[in-house]
Amino acid sequence: MSSPISYFFSCVFVIIAHGAMLFNAFQNGNYESVNDVITLCAAVIGLDAAYFIVMPFFKQRTYAVDFMLLLILNMSNIFQSCFGGVHLDLKHFITCIAALVSCRIGCIACRNHRWIQDKKKFVWVGIGVLMVVIFLFCGSRSMWIDLGFMTIQPSEFIKPLLVLACAASISEQQNKHKVLCFNVVYENLILFGIVAAVILFQWWCRDLGSIPTFAAIYASGFLLRICYPKAKFSKKTLIIAGSCVAVAGIVAVILAPPYVKDRLFVDIWSDPDGNGYQQSKALIGIAEGGWFGKGPGEGFLHNVFAYESDIVFATISEEWGLLYALMTVLMLLVIVAMPLVNPPRSYYHATMCAGVCAAFTVQMALNIFGSCNMIPFTGVTLPFISAGGSSMVTSGLMIGMIAAAQSPVFKNPKPKKSRKQAKRRTS
Repeated sequence: MSSPISYFFSCVFVIIAHGAMLFNAFQNGNYESVNDVITLCAAVIGLDAAYFIVMPFFKQRTYAVDFMLLLILNMSNIFQSCFGGVHLDLKHFITCIAALVSCRIGCIACRNHRWIQDKKKFVWVGIGVLMVVIFLFCGSRSMWIDLGFMTIQPSEFIKPLLVLACAASISEQQNKHKVLCFNVVYENLILFGIVAAVILFQWWCRDLGSIPTFAAIYASGFLLRICYPKAKFSKKTLIIAGSCVAVAGIVAVILAPPYVKDRLFVDIWSDPDGNGYQQSKALIGIAEGGWFGKGPGEGFLHNVFAYESDIVFATISEEWGLLYALMTVLMLLVIVAMPLVNPPRSYYHATMCAGVCAAFTVQMALNIFGSCNMIPFTGVTLPFISAGGSSMVTSGLMIGMIAAAQSPVFKNPKPKKSRKQAKRRTS
């Protein structure tokens, strides 16, 4: 259990970090009234204080992940509230609270590995239900459900379910069955079918940017299954699997839609008002921001489409400076690396952490490198920094999985009563 002294100093550190950012917004920010800054300060510090009071009620070995999550969420809240002028972005503030709540839900739900393994069929069904929902309610080959007052992206919720599906299949690696000349684990075939269906469905829905994330989750789970004690994957199986992946990648590039091929080979400076518009403006914004930025609310990128989501790294760099942007990425990397500091206490929890870390790392790389024109632009969000309710909630759930791995619950199954014992008691 975290000691009261370390808990207190962690609270102080978070308050100082957020206070420094708010002071910067007050000193250098663009705002019409000082009341806008006061409202933002009250929201950020109030959320910090409420969290510090509530968290001790959840008994854990360590609160490191939770403090890092609060730190990055309120940093995100300050960033989003300063784009185009300092004010409280109430919608993003609410999504930050939703992320904290979903983190608690993810932590409680995933602490007991036996409970998840008993419910793994429901996880498989959940993935199928989400794909059916997307097909029926998202319109013509789209990924969004528009409710009028808000939009939901159901495909985001497939990510934590896929992580759980990979983790829950670990214990079955020793149950091999002879099929033709191969030793096969039936659940591995089921899992491969699930991820193949998800990737093909993403392709059909034209959400190609999310495919690397799903592939990374499955790949991390596959590697952990190879390393599982007594799993004994044959070289023949691994060679066939690698060949299938290579062939699938080549076919995907050949069959890619025209707009995807344009992004692969576009020269953004020869087409700055077309396919290269967002990336060219993003690079200009990063260059103009320099190390310390123009000042909160003083940038131009808030006039560019998806400034708060797809190119948010560039928007932060322009207004707050490249130093702040890199510090934000460092905070995300620290959260991802937390399982290395406090190792998971079971192979199931380790597999779960590996899937979460793979998903976050790929998403960060796609968003940041895409904004900087180092890879084709994908439109993937930056976890916890980009605006978006569905992304925030699912990211919170997955961080809850990392927290669960560091404070797991191990419960021995209750012994089943024999019929003779039951008869004796009734008699």
